Amino acid sequence: MRLFVVEDDPYWQQAIQAIVKHRPEYQIVALCGNLGQALRSVQTEAFDLMIVDLGLPDGSGIDVIRAARRYQPDADILVATVFADEGNVVAAIYAGATGYLLKESTPMQWSAAIDDLRAGHSPIDPKIARHILGAVQQRGRMVQPALIGRTQPSPTRAGAESPVDPKLSPRELEVLQLVAKGFTLVEAARFLKLSPNTTRAHAKAIYRKLEVSTRGEAVFEASVLGLI
Repeated sequence: MRLFVVEDDPYWQQAIQAIVKHRPEYQIVALCGNLGQALRSVQTEAFDLMIVDLGLPDGSGIDVIRAARRYQPDADILVATVFADEGNVVAAIYAGATGYLLKESTPMQWSAAIDDLRAGHSPIDPKIARHILGAVQQRGRMVQPALIGRTQPSPTRAGAESPVDPKLSPRELEVLQLVAKGFTLVEAARFLKLSPNTTRAHAKAIYRKLEVSTRGEAVFEASVLGLI
């Protein structure tokens, strides 16, 4: 597995290298110490997982996350930072982070978080969960008035399936549900017996219809709307 590391502190650079040192399946393909270097490298380096700090000397790691989503849309992105405030947490997830770990975590927790990401999960430090819940609840309060009075779609003739939001086709909803469970688009294609290009096309349609631009935003909006 190819790792792309964005970390400016030499201590944490060495700590991450030590964590992956004894894992022969891990290979660090890029180690960037600032925002500018990371934005340049993300355009040329292929990687499976990015570990990124948010507090960089020349900017925010959130900009790196956005760039990574553009150039490596199927890669996992693990935020590893000291920032536990709601603003940074929500911004990172909206930008496309798939996991959020505080630096105070033990080496065992770091390693477990990496393994969880590759297994299709989204590891979140327990201290972060409350911020995410608060953001979802706040977003729900904003969206709920707009949903009042919405005409519910009529049941299918078979009556066997729950109504789905009319904006998404049944296939798009299937792709969205798999993505929410942590599948990459390539894995979703394999599961649905489709070509990767087809699932990417469905993903673009989902993003357009939900008016989002990243996987994290799509899952967030779908959760608020009750689609997943």
